[in-house]
Amino acid sequence: MVVVMRPDAQKDDVRRLTERFQKMGLEVGVTNGVGCTILGLVGDTSCVDMDKIYLDPHVERVMRVQEPYKKANRKFHPEDTAVTVGNAVIGGGAFSVIAGPCSVESEAQIIAVAEDVKHSGAALLRGGAFKPRTSPYSFQGMGLEGLELLMEARAATGLPIVSEIMSPKYVDVFEEEVDIVQVGARNMQNFDLLKEVGRMSKPVLLKRGLSSSYEEWIMSAEYIMAGGNENVILCERGIRTFETYTRNTLDVSAIPAIRRMSHLPVVVDPSHAAGMYWMVEPLAMAAIAAGADGLMIEVHNDPPHAKCDGQQSLTPEKFGHLMQKAGALAELMGKTWVKGG
Repeated sequence: MVVVMRPDAQKDDVRRLTERFQKMGLEVGVTNGVGCTILGLVGDTSCVDMDKIYLDPHVERVMRVQEPYKKANRKFHPEDTAVTVGNAVIGGGAFSVIAGPCSVESEAQIIAVAEDVKHSGAALLRGGAFKPRTSPYSFQGMGLEGLELLMEARAATGLPIVSEIMSPKYVDVFEEEVDIVQVGARNMQNFDLLKEVGRMSKPVLLKRGLSSSYEEWIMSAEYIMAGGNENVILCERGIRTFETYTRNTLDVSAIPAIRRMSHLPVVVDPSHAAGMYWMVEPLAMAAIAAGADGLMIEVHNDPPHAKCDGQQSLTPEKFGHLMQKAGALAELMGKTWVKGG
């Protein structure tokens, strides 16, 4: 349920009504919007008599929310959420790019790529230390050693690091060492993991599952937010369809749809959607034109010899070319491009 206060409602009026709902056993989220304050009620609202609430002279409107997600719902939180990490800002009118290799392979590799992507304007460095792979015989990442190398790259460049967590047992390590914790597509509905990252203080980048609906995706974000961590970034990375030419199918319509349904920022990963480096740029531009708050791009200094996803990785030179066009389009779309370099 959502209660919209009148523009002339004072802080004491909001506090009094909030306490009234809390005595009913409801959780109350207070959002100070432009021109009004909104109370979002979470819990069993069947005990709330809407007619009695309307009798309060400071209440403008009362609405029951039909969607199962509450904290991630734009009706509860009309203003766009912006997630800030270091100098990077994603959402709230800001546009940032996350870039780096699919997986960390060596100290020289990750630092070289980090310096290159920063020079081109990326605001965050991505790198996989733990890699979920379809085949058990494929490179699985360097694990904790990879995290150490990511921290070295952060120290060398100042770029905050983004890396994927695969198991709840690494929550404490990621809390200490990683700036944005990524939950991959295969773990989008790993509810035990979602609950654990929901208790973390670090922002979470939640990738859409391979065959997940918008509501399922947002409900996974709701798990994280229900745990107390409301700094969630949604990442569209393509879904599985009947088409086999591309690795996945980028759902561009997800961007405006999610922005209408939720206040959470939306970034797009065209690398995993396409699976081919030459498609990354046009898909990235389409995502920006559709309103994306950021991009997540795979960049490798030697794609033919990459241990993971070399075929979809851009060279630093191609990435630099993309960034010139992407930054210009983002600003044309009314975004503020936040650069790391």
